[in-house]
Amino acid sequence: MVIRSFFTNSIGILVSRILGFIRDILTASILGANLYSDIFFVAFKLPNLFRRIFAEGAFTQAFLPAFTRATKKGLFAASVFLRFSFFILMLTLLVMVFTPWLTKLIAFGFDEATIALAAPLVRINFWYLLLIYGVTLAASMLHYRGHFATTAFSTALLNLAMIGALLLSNTQDPHQVAWNLSFGVLVGGVLQALTHLIALKKFRLLKVFLGRIGRPKKSATEPSFYRNFFHAVLGGSTAQLSAFLDTWLASFLAFGSISYLYYANRVFQLPLALFAIALSVAIFPNITKALKREGEEKARRFLEKGFWILCYLLCAATLGGTLLSHEITWLLFERGSFGAKETLNTALVLQMYLVGLLPFGLARLFSLWLYANQMQARAAKISAFSLMVNIVLSLALIGPLEAAGLALASSLSGVVLFALTVHAYGTRAFLAIMRPQNIIGLIGVLLATGALVWIIKEILRGYL
Repeated sequence: MVIRSFFTNSIGILVSRILGFIRDILTASILGANLYSDIFFVAFKLPNLFRRIFAEGAFTQAFLPAFTRATKKGLFAASVFLRFSFFILMLTLLVMVFTPWLTKLIAFGFDEATIALAAPLVRINFWYLLLIYGVTLAASMLHYRGHFATTAFSTALLNLAMIGALLLSNTQDPHQVAWNLSFGVLVGGVLQALTHLIALKKFRLLKVFLGRIGRPKKSATEPSFYRNFFHAVLGGSTAQLSAFLDTWLASFLAFGSISYLYYANRVFQLPLALFAIALSVAIFPNITKALKREGEEKARRFLEKGFWILCYLLCAATLGGTLLSHEITWLLFERGSFGAKETLNTALVLQMYLVGLLPFGLARLFSLWLYANQMQARAAKISAFSLMVNIVLSLALIGPLEAAGLALASSLSGVVLFALTVHAYGTRAFLAIMRPQNIIGLIGVLLATGALVWIIKEILRGYL
């Protein structure tokens, strides 16, 4: 069950990433890199920022354990839906009123004329947050039922809607293209919401849910949910703050440093999403339900299985990515203005990011134990401490290593995050997972990966 759900999520993420890459190519080709592309990206950034911090990770981490423990699940889900919808609606209306000020806050360098162009697009794009919140709640309920396919593949609908908007805009001026893209974002959100409503109906969750909408009585499970949600938001914000810190510090380096970090991080995020995030989404409902029904032993078995799956996949990705960092960067990016120098610098940054692939992935897995046991406050403190370590190391390493130093600082903070998360899980319980037969299997995987890398390097030697 876990393996099937993991592959479902991985394939869904891969399809979405491929479509996202096609979307980026079309955006660059049709919209270009100009004033109008800038104002669209600024407009799209605000709801995405709130979505990453607020709607997706933090909400699911707090909602699913509370939903599992709730005796009246329909009442709990309906009550949370009504209260959150009201809050997000009020937030959206505030954004509608104060759009110019918020736009200036995001893009401080924009002049008044540019802000006037961007403000209407910000208003259109922000409604996406309300739609994706509904999708997140529905996805959490479906995950509880063991259904992942709808959520995994519906993420591609946003990219398809934006690709459609771009194709329809092929002969139009850039300003109209930016408007069409913004409406494409809304269409994608509506499509995602509709697919989840259909899935809720199929699994007989919609009737139970809607039957409680007209009775907004507060559920007994809600106080702990809101408290855990707040802590999850604090913990989830650290990754966004870390990314902002890297960009801000890189702006003091030579031109191109921000781009090296961006392109290398795009490659780094692929195995992290395909393996660690996909497996975490698949295994989280099983852990929460096992803790409630069968006890800790069954939940720990799920975690152990996930640990070794991630170890095999992430260790192979780390070894292969590190040894092939130059070839990967050359294949993906070296064309046009992106030359051999840029490839070398980006490959070095990628190697530094890959140091943290295994610890970040495993930290995400073991944090599920904290979330399932409603220990969001402790997880938030661990994330905050790792962020402070990242800040100190970034300031220490930016001088000698420049952009690569920022990537290495991020990876080392991931090691700290993993160590503290394992300590919270239980060091003795973690050591019990380290079985000799699995370690031998891991060595075999690494040897096979090394042989495959050598073959690829020999094939590509004539082209580089």
